[in-house]
Amino acid sequence: MKKLQTIILTSVLVCGLSSCNDYLDVNTDPDSPTSETASPQLRLPWIQNYLDYALGTAYMRAGTAAGTFTQTSTTSSNGMLAKWDPLQGTATTVYQNFYLGAGVNVAPLIAAAEAQKAYHYAGAACISYALGFMTLLDLHGEIPMSEAFTGKYNPAYDDGKALFNQCMEYLDKGIAYLKMKNENIALSEGDIWNNGDANKWLKLAYGLKARYLLKLSKKSDLYKPDEILAAVANGPQSNADNTSVKCYNVEGDQTNVTIGDPYQTNPIWNCAAYGTSQRLTKWYISLLNNSFTGGSGVIDPRLTKLVPAAMTHVKLDADGNLASFQWTRDKGIDMLTPNNPRLNGNIINATYASNAVKLTYTVADATARNKFVADMKTTSHAVETNGNDVVVTYAPGQIYCNTTNYLHAGDTCYVNMRSNSMSTSGRSATDMYYYPIAGKSYVAGTGTFYTRPNSDFDIMTYSEMCFIKAEVLFRKGDKGGALDAYRKGIQANFDRLQAGLKQWQSDGTTSDKKIGENPDMLPMKDADITAYMSSAAVAQNAAQLTMADIMRQKIIAMGGLNLEIWNDMRRFNYSAGNIENFGNIYPDFARPSEFTASSKIIGKSPSDPTYWLRRWTQSSLERDYNLTQVKASNKLALTDPIWSCPVWWDCATDSEYYGYIGK
Repeated sequence: MKKLQTIILTSVLVCGLSSCNDYLDVNTDPDSPTSETASPQLRLPWIQNYLDYALGTAYMRAGTAAGTFTQTSTTSSNGMLAKWDPLQGTATTVYQNFYLGAGVNVAPLIAAAEAQKAYHYAGAACISYALGFMTLLDLHGEIPMSEAFTGKYNPAYDDGKALFNQCMEYLDKGIAYLKMKNENIALSEGDIWNNGDANKWLKLAYGLKARYLLKLSKKSDLYKPDEILAAVANGPQSNADNTSVKCYNVEGDQTNVTIGDPYQTNPIWNCAAYGTSQRLTKWYISLLNNSFTGGSGVIDPRLTKLVPAAMTHVKLDADGNLASFQWTRDKGIDMLTPNNPRLNGNIINATYASNAVKLTYTVADATARNKFVADMKTTSHAVETNGNDVVVTYAPGQIYCNTTNYLHAGDTCYVNMRSNSMSTSGRSATDMYYYPIAGKSYVAGTGTFYTRPNSDFDIMTYSEMCFIKAEVLFRKGDKGGALDAYRKGIQANFDRLQAGLKQWQSDGTTSDKKIGENPDMLPMKDADITAYMSSAAVAQNAAQLTMADIMRQKIIAMGGLNLEIWNDMRRFNYSAGNIENFGNIYPDFARPSEFTASSKIIGKSPSDPTYWLRRWTQSSLERDYNLTQVKASNKLALTDPIWSCPVWWDCATDSEYYGYIGK
C-alpha cells in the first residue's frame, strides 16, 4: 500500500485558512475529482491518514496525562499538561485532524460506496467514524456529532451518552456493510490499514465494541460482561488479526496540510519522537524493571526495546573517531516525588563535546557542592573547585548538558525519545539513531519499538483483547480464566515485538555502518522471554493474580503510549483504590509533584473524582466559531474546572454525569 498512499497524497495542495473548509471537503487525485465525484478508494486513505494523526496525538497526550510520558519544558503546552496545569492548546490537534481531515469525508464516502455497491468501503468508513468520535468523547466529553457535517455553521453538541450510543450504532452499521457482498471496487485499492482484508475490519469492529463496552465498568446498569466477552470472541484472535498500520521512513515524503508532518511515518513518532522535548517517566520504567512498591525487581526483556539508550563513556581514536563507548539506558524523569528535576526548571537536552568543553557551576551550599563534585568525578570528568565555583572539563566525545545550572548538569541520564527520519536529517532509511551533532557519530538516543518512523502503528491488537478478557473474567470471579487470558496477553505482546524486531533485522533496518547494529532494534533472546514468563514478575497461578497485575501488563503491551491507558486509569480512579475491592491498581502513582492547578483539578481528596485530571476543554475552534453551543453543552465548558469534570462513561450514573454538566 505504500505506493498507493504516495500517489494519492502527493496531489495534496496547501490551502489558506479562508478556503480550508472547501478544500478539505474535496479529495484530490491526478485527475482532480470534485467532492461529488471523488471515488471511495481515494477518500478512504485520506480519512485513515488524518485519523491516524489524531490518534497518534491522543496517544501521546494521554500518556502525558497518565504519567507514562513527559516533556523537557515546564512551560510548553505539553509541558504544562505533564504537571496537570493544561493549556487550551492541548485540545486542538485531535479535534482539528478528525473534523477537518477525516470526518468531513465520511458521509460522501458512504454515499459513493453505496452508489457503487462498494459496501466494504462504507463499512470501513462507519468504523472509522465511530473510532474518531469515541476518541473525541474520551477527550472532550461533549462534541457535535448528530449535526456535524450537515452544513450547519453552529451544530449542537451531543452529550456523552448520546455520543456513545451513536458510536456503537456506527460500529453495527459498519459490521452490516462488511457482511454484504462488495462489488466493483476492491477494498484493497484504497485501504492502508488492513490491506483490504474485510475479515480484519470485522475483527477491528468487534474489538472496538469490546473496548467501548468495557468503558461502562462503573455503570452497574449498563456494564454487561457477557456482551463484552462475545465481542472479544469476534475480535482479533491472534497477532495476525491486529490492525497495525505499516509505516515507512522514506526520502521526499509529502507532509499533511493541518500539521506539516510526513504522511508515511508512524503517527506516534510524529507526535512523540519527531522533536527533542519528549521523555519517559520513572514511573513507567518502574513497571518494566519491577521497581515499584511491591515489585519483584525482575527486569522485563522488553525494557531494552521500550526505553531508549544513549552513548556514554565515549573514547576517541587519534583521528577523533569513535573508538569505544557504552550504552546507558534512560533513567526516566521522576514526575511524582520531590526528586522531580523539573521542579528546578526545564530539562536540558544532552549533547557531546566535539572539543574539550569547560563549564563553571556556582554551588553556594557546601553539602550540595561536595555531592556535585563527587558525581562529576564518578563520571570521569576533570573537576576543579574555587570557592563556590566548580569547574568541570568535558573531554572530546563526552556527553554533557550545555548549562551552568548544576542542578541540570546531570540531565544526561534522561535519554531523548527522538529517532531520526529522512524528514529530520536522517542519514539513511535504515539508520534511525538520533545524532545531536551533524557529521558526528555520537548517538543521543536509540529510539523505541513503538516510536520510530517505521514502527507499525497499532489501532487494535490481540493482546488488548486478552487483557480486556482477563479484566472481565476477573470481575466475574473466574480467576482461572482471567489468569489464562492475562498470560496470553503478555505472550502475544512478546510475540508481536519479536516479530517486528526480526523483520527489522531481516530488512537491515537496524544499523549505521560506522557504529554497528542498534541493539535496541535486535530481537530479544527467547530464553529471556521464557525466564520472564516463569518469574515473579508474572502471576503464575490464579490465587496470585490481581487486577493491578492485569492493568500493569496492559500498559506495557501498549508501549506506555495509548489513549486506553488513560481511559483505564480514569475507570479505576487512578490510585484512589476505591473501585470494588481491587485495591490500588497503580502503585506509587499520584498527582505530579509540580501540581499547583487547584483551579482546574479542584478535588481535595483522592476519593473525589475531581481530584484527578478527567478530560480536555473544548477546542479553541469551537470556542471561536460555535460559542453559543459550547456554553450550552456543559455548565463548566468555559471554566477552569472543566478539566476535572468526568465524561459520561466515567460516571456511575446518568444523574451523576448530568449533575456535573448541568443538564
